Amino acid sequence: MSVRVTLLAAARGSALLGERFDDDRPLDEAGWYAVQFAAPALAPLASAELRYCSPTPRSRATGEALGFRPLVQPALRDCDMGRWRGRTLAEVTALEPAAVDAWLADPRSAPHGGEPLLAFISRIGGWLDTRPACDGAIVAVAEPAVVRAALVYALKAPPATYWNVDVGPLATVTLTGRSRRWSLRLE
Repeated sequence: MSVRVTLLAAARGSALLGERFDDDRPLDEAGWYAVQFAAPALAPLASAELRYCSPTPRSRATGEALGFRPLVQPALRDCDMGRWRGRTLAEVTALEPAAVDAWLADPRSAPHGGEPLLAFISRIGGWLDTRPACDGAIVAVAEPAVVRAALVYALKAPPATYWNVDVGPLATVTLTGRSRRWSLRLE
């Protein structure tokens, strides 16, 4: 039996240039407004048989504001960025330019002391592959990075593809299939 998983990127918790690695800030005012504006279009997702979210405050708040009442899934947490946690890319690049270059070039590297990109993609793929077969749909609210990792995994794309996928706040993507056999469904 096939599974249908819709991934919904959490609403924003900060301005784009203020985004920080492994950010755990709640929704900002613009994020709340965007959820309210998008709610009518996203309301059908609340009928999913299984509803999940990542443990971040903005993912939980997005799911709750949409009426999903999601179950927190620790496996859907953002990539562990080690000592870079809480910093912006610009801040880290200014302090450790060679480390940032290594991190961007090699998906197995973790100069920040956290989780390598390849391990992050594999963790998210493992979560996808263990979803139970169900007659209904599954929805998961997660950080944009988690949605990107799920797409790379599902499409069996090279890890470097991760850097070429933009996932905006409240974007949705649907994957259908079963363990290790996923298809991207565009509607």
